[in-house]
Amino acid sequence: MRKDKLKIVLKSNITYITVVFLLMCSSVFAQKIDTTVISYKPKARVVSKVPLIKGSVQPYKMNIPGYLPANSTSSKEKPRKNLTILKVYPNPVIEQLNISLRLEKETNLSIKITDLLGNEIVTLANEKTPQGEHTKTYSIPAKLNSGIYFLRILAGGEPIIKKISVL
Repeated sequence: MRKDKLKIVLKSNITYITVVFLLMCSSVFAQKIDTTVISYKPKARVVSKVPLIKGSVQPYKMNIPGYLPANSTSSKEKPRKNLTILKVYPNPVIEQLNISLRLEKETNLSIKITDLLGNEIVTLANEKTPQGEHTKTYSIPAKLNSGIYFLRILAGGEPIIKKISVL
């Protein structure tokens, strides 16, 4: 009886090993190697760095009194600058703002603070100022919140805009 059990166990083991061997050799476990290689090489595109604008768009002409564009042909000699800003300090501003400027002739001087959208917030000065170098000191109003503003200085129709930060 013992020999019969041994034969059954051996037969089942041999059957098991045979099935595993056949499965390993079959295509279920093995992968076929793909011999067809497809290579894709993209074509190089030529990209222009200068955009091509199609259409007729007229250049914008600013309508600011006293403003002459750089390529203006209406005047043979360049007009002399009446206003020169030497320094705007301290920047960022906490309480006081100092402006050093030079005027070539006596003129009306207007100094305004505007927000980023161009809305006038505060007028610091609107006075007639003699020619020469001047250093003006202005107190920043408490109603001005912290942020970035523009200082618009206008002397005789000649605007100069400086960016200031208020703390």
